[in-house]
Amino acid sequence: MTGAVVGDELPGYTFIGCNNIIGHHAVVGVKCQDLKYKHGDECFLCIGNNNEIREFCSIHRSSKPSDKTVIGDNNLIMGSCHIAHDCKIGDRNIFANNTLLAGHVVVEDNTHTAGASVVHQFCHIGSFAFIGGGSVVSQDVPKYMMVAGERAKLRGLNLEGLRRNGFTMSEMKSLRAAYRKIFMSTETVSLSFEERLTELEQDQELYSVPAVSAMLQSIRDSFTESRRGICKFRQWLDSTT
Repeated sequence: MTGAVVGDELPGYTFIGCNNIIGHHAVVGVKCQDLKYKHGDECFLCIGNNNEIREFCSIHRSSKPSDKTVIGDNNLIMGSCHIAHDCKIGDRNIFANNTLLAGHVVVEDNTHTAGASVVHQFCHIGSFAFIGGGSVVSQDVPKYMMVAGERAKLRGLNLEGLRRNGFTMSEMKSLRAAYRKIFMSTETVSLSFEERLTELEQDQELYSVPAVSAMLQSIRDSFTESRRGICKFRQWLDSTT
């Protein structure tokens, strides 16, 4: 569209797939805003197919030759969003106006942000997650979960998003039971967080549900080396103080 800037005279490349819309005055594939970038280094941006990138968005290339900023397919990126260097965005995500992703953020598939959401660098947003409007996300959001708040906290499962994306009532019932066991159960209030996860793994009925095991793995992955842990939860915090 009119006023859009695509690509830059930098070493490396900006690759854009088929059937993408780049809105008025959007800036796509330019140098990152990372002071670690070294002049003359190659830097890269790869965008898939069928994305709509609306007016005044900014999407930057990677900060180093060994990495890429990547955006998948069928994403809606609304006006004035920012996707910084080295982010990895999956498919079918919806970023509402003024969503800001700092460097190295990973967003899986089918997520949805409300307006003016901010995500801290190196955070990981799991598939089918929802971020409430005006939230500042400084830790990971596991699969299927909903966060909100000025310092975002877990608010439960994104049940409406799951329903809209074809999850069955049985799957959602199992996810709710698993969520309660981890974050809300009075029966496990004396257990550590690790013990709660282990107890869920030993629940053969729940853990055999693929969506439940995927959610649990998403939580565990957030506590591996170099990851930021998950967003806090009020009742979990109260039970451990």
